[in-house]
Amino acid sequence: MNLDLADRLRKRFEDGNPVKIGVIGLGKFATMFLSQARITKGFQISAVADLDYKRANDALITAGYDSNIRADSLNKALQESSIYITEDGMEIAGAEQLDVIVEATGNPEAGIDHSLAAFNVKSHVVLVTVEADVLCGASLIKRANEAGVVCSMAYGDQPSLICELVERIRSSGFEITCAGKGTQYLPIYHESTPETVWKYYGISSQEAAAGGLNPKMFNSFLDGTKSAIEMAAVANATGLIVPQNGLKFPPVGTSNLAQILKPEKEGGIITDEGTVEVVSSLKRNGETISDDLRFGVYVVFKASTEYVSRCFSEYGVCTDEGGKYAALWRPVHLIGLELGFSVGKAVLDEQAVGSTKNFLGDVVSVAKKDLIPGEFLDGEGGRTVWGKLLPAESSISINALPIGLAHKIKIIKEVKKGEIVSQNDVTTPTETNALVLR
Repeated sequence: MNLDLADRLRKRFEDGNPVKIGVIGLGKFATMFLSQARITKGFQISAVADLDYKRANDALITAGYDSNIRADSLNKALQESSIYITEDGMEIAGAEQLDVIVEATGNPEAGIDHSLAAFNVKSHVVLVTVEADVLCGASLIKRANEAGVVCSMAYGDQPSLICELVERIRSSGFEITCAGKGTQYLPIYHESTPETVWKYYGISSQEAAAGGLNPKMFNSFLDGTKSAIEMAAVANATGLIVPQNGLKFPPVGTSNLAQILKPEKEGGIITDEGTVEVVSSLKRNGETISDDLRFGVYVVFKASTEYVSRCFSEYGVCTDEGGKYAALWRPVHLIGLELGFSVGKAVLDEQAVGSTKNFLGDVVSVAKKDLIPGEFLDGEGGRTVWGKLLPAESSISINALPIGLAHKIKIIKEVKKGEIVSQNDVTTPTETNALVLR
């Protein structure tokens, strides 16, 4: 890894050739990125797009941009070092004047359309919309490679940080036992809806609104869908194994990562070595674990010899009781605040900080309640389905409906609560780029 990215970005600034960036989808993640991009020498936010013009403008103001620095066209924005705002994401995605597109809509179909448009004009893409990656990431990467551009995971989001940990450990010769992230989880959360989400988070709807928090998006974090999507992305990028029956969400603190997330034959809970898993910050009774990893990422790996095991002990590495399995973790992630690393690596080094290589993990739709014919599904974080991680071969064998396609699609057969929705249970999806690439 080159350790001079900031210096090279500063040189671009000094040379009057900053990285010209377009951002699509002005939610929390993108706003966090904008706040740091504004003060990063070598970055120039040239255009932003959101379905709601006011929300886009408000995001820029929240991020610290002067409300007077606006342009009525992209060309003017580039000439004046100002910012063009539009409600048409495809206009920005297809703008050949931009170096890189940050796709942060959170909508898989929109994410795929925007990425393809960017590839067509030789722009790099930092794909914050991990839902698009999981739905058809391998095909997207193929298209990016054909165009000679990068399609990268978003650094600062947990999947990219997990991939970084895995790569560091593997490149030092260790075998990965388990890798993943932390989250707040209880089994009842699978039933959560946008109407109940803030109760589980312990905040009021007024507080959530004041913070600009989207209830449907945050419900996808809570009901297990986002965890499933992110672990599928990690498996598809690293080749790690997907658990046969989905994530277990064991309640584990940092001090017990190596003790619990080791093979069953060694006294742990891991069925297959080299797997992904998400740990809960809550015990099943709802009590918070004292050393929880709710916002962090981790990797568990093993010593190859007794000498290496002794080294773990000598240097204070957190291990299992036998000293054979060790854990490293990062306690927090900075989300959009550190996304600039992906942007810089994509443009200056033409490198992704994590990208899909395989199709090992898929996220299928599971009924949150009894679904009846005529009812429409509402996708990630909605009222009708949640996303469960399965091995891709299992998903394909049962013809499961991917959560990324479970948007505005009609149920034609009754599906009981807790059952996986089959593609035979819904109307045939409209043919889109997402469906074709899938």
